Amino acid sequence: MTSITSSVHLEKITPANFEAAVGIRVRPDQDHAVASVTKSLAEAYVHPEGVAWPRLIVDGDRPVGFLMAFLDIDWRGDGSLFRSGLWRLNIAAEEQGRGYGRFAVASVAGEIRRRGGREMYVTWHPGPDGPEGFYLGLGFRANGETSGGQTVGVLDLDELTPGDV
Repeated sequence: MTSITSSVHLEKITPANFEAAVGIRVRPDQDHAVASVTKSLAEAYVHPEGVAWPRLIVDGDRPVGFLMAFLDIDWRGDGSLFRSGLWRLNIAAEEQGRGYGRFAVASVAGEIRRRGGREMYVTWHPGPDGPEGFYLGLGFRANGETSGGQTVGVLDLDELTPGDV
C-alpha cells in the first residue's frame, strides 16, 4: 500500500465539485457492492437535514473518492435506537490500495467522536468479493445484525487510540 500525503482532505459537496463527485467510479467488479455517488447524493437529499454527511475525498486537487456518513439516524424507525456510521465508501478504481479508504473511515470516526458518539457502524456486502476483510482489519466486528442483506459491523470508538484507524 502506498502511503497517502498530508494534502488529503474532505470537501463538502458543492456545485463546484459536484461533477467530480459523481464521476467517482469503483472497479466494475465492485459495482454490485456499493451504490453510485449519484444515488448516494439523492438519498442524502431525501433524509432530514443533518442525517447524511456526504464528502468528496480529495488528494491535493485530485478527487480520489467519496464517502457518506449517517449521523444519529433512527435505526429502527421508532425513535428507540439512534446510530452513526459510514454509509457509503467509493474509492475511485485507479486510487484503491493507497490508504484513502482508511483515511475515510478515520475521518468519519473523528466526526462521530466530535459529536459525542462512542460507536461507529458500517454495513458491507458479504462474500469473498466484499470489503469484509478491510473493515475487520480496521477493528470493526460483525454484531450479528443484517441490514438490507448486508452485514452490520460496529467499531467501539472508546477503544481506539490515535492512529488505530
